[in-house]
This record gives sequence, C-alpha cells and structure tokens, in this order.
Amino acid sequence: MTSIAIAGAGVMGRLLAWQLARAGHRVSVVDPAEGPDSPGAAGFAAAGMLSPLAEREHAEPEVVELGWRSLQLWPQIAATLGRPELVRTEGSLLLAHGCDLGAALRVLARLQGEPEPLNRAALLMLEPALAPDLKAWWLPGEGQLLPRELLVAMVERSPGVDWRWGRRAVALQPHRVELDDGRRLDTDLVIDTRGVGAKPDMPGLRGVRGEILWLHAPGVVLNRPVRLMHPRHRVYLVPRPGDVIVLGASEIESEDRSPVSLRSAVELMAAAHSVLPALAEARIVHMETHLRPALPDHQPRLEHEPGLLRINGLFRHGWLLAPALTEKALQHV
Repeated sequence: MTSIAIAGAGVMGRLLAWQLARAGHRVSVVDPAEGPDSPGAAGFAAAGMLSPLAEREHAEPEVVELGWRSLQLWPQIAATLGRPELVRTEGSLLLAHGCDLGAALRVLARLQGEPEPLNRAALLMLEPALAPDLKAWWLPGEGQLLPRELLVAMVERSPGVDWRWGRRAVALQPHRVELDDGRRLDTDLVIDTRGVGAKPDMPGLRGVRGEILWLHAPGVVLNRPVRLMHPRHRVYLVPRPGDVIVLGASEIESEDRSPVSLRSAVELMAAAHSVLPALAEARIVHMETHLRPALPDHQPRLEHEPGLLRINGLFRHGWLLAPALTEKALQHV
C-alpha cells in the first residue's frame, strides 16, 4: 500500500483522492477550506460545461483531446459515485445575433465546420424559450455537470481518506508536506493540486479572474447549455435544478478576488436577456468571483519526479480536463 499526500482539494485533488483510495492506497488530503462543502476551490464557482468542441475556438488540440476523453469518463465516474443524474450529455448550442453573424462565422471556421446549423423551426423545437431570430448551431455530444454536488460526493464516497480541512500546505518537497501548524506529512508520494496556491513553486503561474451569476427564473425552460458568440465576450447560460440558470463568463487578467464588477454584471445580464427574453423577471440570487490557475501557454502541466507529482494550469478547463489528467497522473503512481 502506497501512502500519498495531496495538497489541494479542488476538482483534481478530490478526484485523485477518490480514485487512489478505491485502488487501495492510503491517502491524506490537505486544504485550507473549512470543509467539503466550503466554496474554497475554483471548481465551486464553475458552470460545469463540458464543451470540448466549442473550446476549439481558443484551446490547443491537446486540450480538446483531453476534453473529449473526460466527456467519456464523467458519466462513468458519476455512476460509480451513485449519482448518475449529476452528468448530462444532451448536446449544447452556439448562438449568434444576425448583426454578429460575420464574427460568428469566423469562430465556426476555427471549429472546422463541425457544428450543425439549425433553422428557426429546429431551434425552437430544442429550446422554445430562446429568441426566435437567433442564428444557431448544434454541438452534439457535449454536456454539463453539477459542480458542487460532485465535489461533495467525491468526499462522501472516499472512505478511508484522511481529509485535513482548515490546514494549508506551506512547503512541498518529494515525500514531504509541511503544514501551517508546524506539523509535516512524510509519505511515499506528494501530489500538488493547489491551483493558484502553488504560485511560489511554479514560475509563470497566475490567477485569471472569472465572474459568474446565478439567476432564479421560475417558468423559464432551458434544456441544455447555450453559448452566445459575442464580439467581446464568451457568454454562456447553463440550466441548473430549482429553476436556476447560471450565467458567465468573464475572463479578466487580474488576481483581484473582490465582488463582481458593475460592468461585468450589466454586460453579462444584457447579453443573457437578448438570448432568453423571459429572463426579464429573473432574480439575481448569487454572484461569485474566483481565480483560475493559468500558465503562460494556457496549457495544463503535469510534472513528475520521484516522490512528487504536480498538476496545474487547468485554467478555465478544470472540470473538462480533470478525469483525463487523472488517468495520466495515475500512470505515475
């Protein structure tokens, strides 16, 4: 049995802990959050879109390939956790207003023509609440998941894992983690999944600010994620249980963790209303900001040396990449 210490209980840390514990390893996880449902990790603030095809617009081919692999793995993971309802793969939509059609066609060209154009009747059959004059393209196979519920389920279904909440890893080296209370963990392997918290040990790592809003919209039906191809923003709307629609996403080169800015909120909500007119009477029930860990090339990085494994740089693709990167990481254990 291998003893493993994981620093960081975000998506990667929890998924690795669950997988390693199931494989029979002795696992400890250190994280400064107060508990499994405390929204410390960036994964709590995510919309949970699984959109490898749409990510072709900006992401490198490796990210897209890892995303497709993760899209295959997430339903299996959710089923093994006993929560298959937390992952859906019913496709997504790309949308554009007529005045932005030129910019949208340039985006579609970068997606290599795979999205299927929909006429008005086909669009309204899939999503009757959308504005009828929108241009739309269908992305089959894409999906979504429920981040908070999955994060908690991975802790609850990891018997035997030593979860050390409220503790920060202040120094990592092969086979050893030093904690902020002066204690240390000596193990066969240390895995660093701290995200932005690993900045002292990863040159070039930075936090990129993201902002997200939750709208409570009783009676407004949205069946799948939709993404508006806007000249200035990536704007998406993702349905959640309880008549909630999650709206994002700003992407700001800043490590400021202060509340959502007025400009972001106004621009995101105006774009959402133009796509889904019935949101006019929706109530804003939650706003949140978080920092996504990014490296200069916006590529995920997996570094391994004897006794130490680092995984970082997932940027805004944490949920999309985590299962595929976990597969890669387990090859080093």
